[in-house]
Amino acid sequence: MAADFSLQATVTPSTVILKDGHPVTFAIHAFIEFKSLSELFPYIESQSQRWKDRSDFGEPQRQLLARELLRRGIESRIVSMADERPLETLMTHTREELKQALARVKEPVPPGYAEAFLEVQEKWKHAVNCWSAAPSIPARVLSNWYPIEEGIQLYGATYDSTEHFWQAVKYHPDVKLAELLDLLTLFQREDWSRWLARLDDDPKIYLPNAYAVEFLRHNLTPERLQWFRNELGGHGLEAGDHARLVQQRHAVPFRFSAFEEKVLWGDLADLFHLVYIFSSPGDPLRGMLAERHFDAVYLGKRKMGFISEEFRSLMLEIWRVKYLQLPRFLEVISSIPKAIRLEHFLNDGDSPDIPIPIYVGYLNQMRELALKGDR
Repeated sequence: MAADFSLQATVTPSTVILKDGHPVTFAIHAFIEFKSLSELFPYIESQSQRWKDRSDFGEPQRQLLARELLRRGIESRIVSMADERPLETLMTHTREELKQALARVKEPVPPGYAEAFLEVQEKWKHAVNCWSAAPSIPARVLSNWYPIEEGIQLYGATYDSTEHFWQAVKYHPDVKLAELLDLLTLFQREDWSRWLARLDDDPKIYLPNAYAVEFLRHNLTPERLQWFRNELGGHGLEAGDHARLVQQRHAVPFRFSAFEEKVLWGDLADLFHLVYIFSSPGDPLRGMLAERHFDAVYLGKRKMGFISEEFRSLMLEIWRVKYLQLPRFLEVISSIPKAIRLEHFLNDGDSPDIPIPIYVGYLNQMRELALKGDR
């Protein structure tokens, strides 16, 4: 740890953490970024006042939202994907030392600031973050992105990782690359401002789906839509290729990395599915998306809603194969003590198809089954 990186600096709102001379940012809902906690506070205030004229969003709801955003922002700052020092600092100090540092903060802070820091410390003293760049090797292996050298057999095909299956299955077997490009052309012609405003204006829509709305805002920009088009023009892909098929393992393994599976194939499929879900019934785009089978997830004879318990539970099915039938992964998931909770936290991001709390619950459930010897 750098000598000038201290617990006091960590809890001071105006501190900007630098790494290699650049600010280490953190995020709310994965896409709304900040350089310091003091930058976060005005955002929290603006959100708590966002629907102040609505009778169905009163003071109790505003206070609850403000507290939740504060906790999420502090956790995103501490559990950084780019810099381990904030978490290391919190984990190597006692609860009492943290309380003392918080008491010495002289800058203005919102209500609940100290309590949020203490909650984050308590949570991560007893948890491990399972993601692809985790410092802990077992945590890294428990990521969906972890490459499986021998491949994994799922529903009659072989995949390079469980992430490859999870993103590929979002495309109907009949959907070809040419149809994806046609949809992107339609999307690029649209003015999405009014469409997004409808989601923004209603707290009953926005708040339960905040990550999904921010995901859509990010991915419906002209630059991002063109990025998808450019990516589909590479990788040796052709217009007649079937989207699900090209993500499966064939003669050459790892045609797409797990990262590419998520940011290209996964984000593109999520974009189409979410636009279908949030569009008004009479919207012509909704019909066009349904024609390309983005009205649901299709697997064999099963038709599952993209945001549905049935689709989410599919993660349990594929994890049963990885963690209960493949001995080397069974050994890894069984090796982490039950006193340590398996977590998954990435820049306060979420996932509309399988929300992080459900994902984490499934992961801990898999460990229980592995420890019991349930195959």
